[in-house]
Amino acid sequence: MRFTSLTSSDGVTEQFFTLDDVPGVLWTPQAAGPSPLILLGHGGGQHKTAPGVVARARRYAAAGFAVVAIDAPNHGDRPKDEEFGRIAAGLRGGGDPGALVAAMHAHLAGQAVAEWRAVLTAVRRLDEVGDGPAGYCGLSMGCGLGIPLIAAEPRIGAAVLGLLGADGLAGEAAQVKVPVRFLLQWDDRLVPRERGLALFDALGTSDKTLHANPGGHGDVPAFEVDDEARFFARHLARSRANGSSAKR
Repeated sequence: MRFTSLTSSDGVTEQFFTLDDVPGVLWTPQAAGPSPLILLGHGGGQHKTAPGVVARARRYAAAGFAVVAIDAPNHGDRPKDEEFGRIAAGLRGGGDPGALVAAMHAHLAGQAVAEWRAVLTAVRRLDEVGDGPAGYCGLSMGCGLGIPLIAAEPRIGAAVLGLLGADGLAGEAAQVKVPVRFLLQWDDRLVPRERGLALFDALGTSDKTLHANPGGHGDVPAFEVDDEARFFARHLARSRANGSSAKR
C-alpha cells in the first residue's frame, strides 16, 4: 500500500493511496485513536472522489469513523475494457435497464470483490484503523457490487445498501446475514419501487430496515447520512462486543 498525498482540514485527514493498481482514498479523524472502518462504494459512472462520496466520507469521519473508497473497475482512474464499453453503450441505447445494469454489475463484481478484500486487509493493518468489524455503504452500483462482497466477506459487520433492484442479485442477497439499512427512493425512475422492494425482501438477514423517501434516484435526504453513522456506531460496536473483532 503506497500513500501518495496527505492533507488535513476540519478535523479530518485525507490520504490518497494505491494498492497494486487500485487507487483509493482514506479519511480518518484527526487526533483520534484507532477508528472503526467503513468501506464506501460509489455509484455507476462515479469515482472515489465524486462530490457525494467525499461528502459522505467526511461526515462519517467527523462522527469518528475511518472511511476508505476506491475506484471500481472501469471507473475513475481505472482503464476501461471492451466489454464494459459494450454494456455501457447498451445502457445509453435503451432496452431493459434492469437487465443491462445487472449485466454490468456481474461483469465488474468478481474483480471488485477481490480488490475490496485486499484493500480491507491492507487498511486494517494501519495504526489509525480499528481491528473490529467493518461497515459497508454502497448505493446503486455500490449496492450491486457490495452485496457479493458482503456475502463473501466475514469481516463486514453491518451495511447500508439500496437504490437498486433485485435483478441478478437475489441469490447473493440471500447470503447477506448482517444488519442492513436499506434506502429506497419512492419516485425513482431508474429503479422502480417494486424492484427495490424485491431486493430488500431478498436480503437474508432478519435485522433489516427499509427507509423510503419521496423523490428520484439522486434525492436521498441529507439526514439519512447522519442516521447511517448512528446505525454503524450501534451495530459495529455490538459486533465487536460479540467477539468478532479479531484481525484477519
